[in-house]
Amino acid sequence: MSLSATSASAIPATPGPRIALGSPEFKRSNRAMFFGGFATFALLYCVQPLMPLLSHEFALTAAQSSMVLSISTGALAVSLLASSAISERLGRKPLMVAAMAVAAIMTLLCAFAHNYPQLLAMRAMLGVVLGGMPAIAMAYLGEEIEPASLGLSMGLYISGSAFGGMAGRVITSVLSDHFSWRIALAMVGVAGIAAALEFWRSLPASRHFKPANGGWRALPAGFRLHLSDRGLPWLFALAFLLMGAFVSLYNYIAYRLLGGPFSLSQSVVGAVSFFYLLGIYSSVWAGRLADRYGRRHVLWVMALIMLSGLLLTLSDWLPLILLGVAVFTYGFFATHSVASSWVGRRAISNKALASALYLFFYYLGSSVIGSATGVMWGHSGWPGVVAVLACALGLALLVALRLRRLAPLGQAEN
Repeated sequence: MSLSATSASAIPATPGPRIALGSPEFKRSNRAMFFGGFATFALLYCVQPLMPLLSHEFALTAAQSSMVLSISTGALAVSLLASSAISERLGRKPLMVAAMAVAAIMTLLCAFAHNYPQLLAMRAMLGVVLGGMPAIAMAYLGEEIEPASLGLSMGLYISGSAFGGMAGRVITSVLSDHFSWRIALAMVGVAGIAAALEFWRSLPASRHFKPANGGWRALPAGFRLHLSDRGLPWLFALAFLLMGAFVSLYNYIAYRLLGGPFSLSQSVVGAVSFFYLLGIYSSVWAGRLADRYGRRHVLWVMALIMLSGLLLTLSDWLPLILLGVAVFTYGFFATHSVASSWVGRRAISNKALASALYLFFYYLGSSVIGSATGVMWGHSGWPGVVAVLACALGLALLVALRLRRLAPLGQAEN
């Protein structure tokens, strides 16, 4: 069966009821979204542990080598908005399947790059096409899943993202140690193709998607609609603060643990990424709590958990530092799960654009706050990093408390 066949079947003539908890379609959609989240983040972040190897092979500085990741995330942030507009005309499933498949193929081709500029060009293209996955996945779930179970479905998608972010790093680390970075990227690309096929096979076709008129001309109106909402801009601010804090902690905790008094080896420090596995549980757990008690009543608790974990890392006792990183990671995926599912329920129309805006600020926070914490690391070490991140998370907690008082748009949104 071809992608064109998928596209043709993406919009049945008669919409049915939304996908309900316990139904075969619910299980299929959750399985597909887990694979989608896994592939997206594995393909995006698999190059992070390969940066020293790329520096050696292509005679690069550390800053030049870091472009292999930053060029992809930058391209992804920009393409999210364009992809949301395209999906409003073409549908959700066809664009998501195409994004996963092309990104996997680009990763496979990266293994055959003749030089570093060529590698960067393919990684930039990967970022562009991956923009067709994250925001549209959130929009699909918001349209197709019954409101009472949306938190669980979003949590499962984010748990797949957590697993993919961890697995991409671990797989390339192990394979590059035993073979080469080229073999490592090729294997991740093959895994991405398999994930895209399973996603295409499992995901039910859209039943509640309605093509939007206006195309690119409708974007300004969509921006105004979402940015004038009393709740969505605050959720976008949360995305900026939370992802900025999360990426920053993982960027600089390695420097602290590699140096004195800990002087851990690179392999041991790299194992800290296994804490991502906590996100598989916490995102689903938080989604269930949000479905049961309401997002506004649990979001601030999740942000407080994240802040508590950060403060534990100020200790000089290694077990307590690792506990702090674990609690911080647990809290991040829980908070992100609740906030992102709320966007899907809060947006009245053009849900893909709302999700794209959330993720745009998500990746923007990674860049801006990540740079600020780098400056603080150079001036004040780990206490300086914690000071910046504590300010960011303090603001996130205030935003979450403000959202607690937000009046719902209706029974479906709480």
